[in-house]
Amino acid sequence: MNRIVGLETEYGCLVSNDDRQGGPDAFPIRVKNHIFNVARLGAIDLHYRDYEEPPRNGGFLLNGGRLYLDMGHIEYSTPECLSLRDVVSFDHAGDHLLQGALEAMGLADRVSFVKNNIDHHTGATFGCHENYLMKRNAQFTPQVLSALLSFLATRQIFSGAGRVGQANPLAFEFDHHRHDQPVHFQISQRADHIVNDIYQWVQFNRAIINARDEPLADYRRYRRLHLLIGDSNMSQYATALKVGTTSLVLDLLEEGILPKRVGLMDPVQATRDISRDPHYRWIVRLENGQTRTALEIQHSFLGLAKHYLAGISPENDWVIREWEAILDGLERDPMSQTDKIDWVAKKWMLQMFLEQEHLGWDDPWLQSLDLEYHNLDPRRGLYFALAEQGRLQYVVTPERVAFCMQNPPGNTRAAARGIAVRHLRDQDRYVINWDGITVENKDPLVMNDPFHTYQSEVAQLLFSDRDDQKPVVPQ
Repeated sequence: MNRIVGLETEYGCLVSNDDRQGGPDAFPIRVKNHIFNVARLGAIDLHYRDYEEPPRNGGFLLNGGRLYLDMGHIEYSTPECLSLRDVVSFDHAGDHLLQGALEAMGLADRVSFVKNNIDHHTGATFGCHENYLMKRNAQFTPQVLSALLSFLATRQIFSGAGRVGQANPLAFEFDHHRHDQPVHFQISQRADHIVNDIYQWVQFNRAIINARDEPLADYRRYRRLHLLIGDSNMSQYATALKVGTTSLVLDLLEEGILPKRVGLMDPVQATRDISRDPHYRWIVRLENGQTRTALEIQHSFLGLAKHYLAGISPENDWVIREWEAILDGLERDPMSQTDKIDWVAKKWMLQMFLEQEHLGWDDPWLQSLDLEYHNLDPRRGLYFALAEQGRLQYVVTPERVAFCMQNPPGNTRAAARGIAVRHLRDQDRYVINWDGITVENKDPLVMNDPFHTYQSEVAQLLFSDRDDQKPVVPQ
């Protein structure tokens, strides 16, 4: 990739019925406190970040990422990453941090974190937000936005995590006439909860693209594209392909290279229609009234990527090769992609269970199995059961993920943040942010360029008056 990327994951929490020490809201707090106060894996915030984030609500981690509480659930943000390998590694490092905390606290038998996006009982949703740094001078013309929305609405055919049943967001239900057509299984968890194409606020009016202009960098040079539509992926391959294809599409759009005949009449409705189609034809209506399939639209973007972006880097070539392979595989037989795509793997497992137990898709048991696919505990998570059978394709090694739990990327400004966290976590006079670090009685270090590591600058900030210590530089 030639851009900074980061993922934010909101985790659900499951507590066994026999627990008497608190409900789901209590355990994220306890885990957060353990990570910062006992395991000492980060530097807790000592100041208000905004009215919903009081002191000690969260903080930055040794790996340059961030962990905090958001409306009762725990949220993990990766550090700034410049490669797909790092995006996947640091994303899964967050999973391991949470599961490791439960095990260290002796809670793993009673409490689980789930990396999914829905609550079957309350209808609530929690997100996996994607962040892509873009050039400020890139123009979001109506044509560019139309193309981007089309790509994102159709991307779910390989990036969706799958879910049992359906949800209809309160106050935003716009297809009452379909209530007599129950949806047994759909390919995306977030599709039912996306009610707008572009909007500024996140809660209650979730959009495909969040329009908040908060670059967390030099606003004259950069903007941050904040996406809400994506599912939380257990599959490393799906995460890599989701981020990799999106990055390539942004490369094209920044240069004004647009495919023809891809603009959707209604991107939100198309998102829902694709997700709910039980026959996987994935037909959508275009702005001009004609129809195309999601596969055809994805092939339009792929063709441009092959023409303009192939041969630039090995990573580009991997994405283009796998993008084409996954589209071809989905066209031949979607259920042949169990080793790569979450929704396919999940449906295959559920279908096998239904046949063995002679159940129907409306059996409540399936909702429990749906959640267990996303359980971070390798002893119980159904995703890990597939791994034990050798049915999954991996992108990074367990050793790489373990390293990324406590070490930041060495090629972005997260490197400096990791150094600062390591040396400030036991002090009580600091402010750490994405774009800057402040230590009492010293000039703040402003980090407006996410591509710069700021390692010498943070060393000057932390050690300019100390000759006895040197910074620990990540490798």
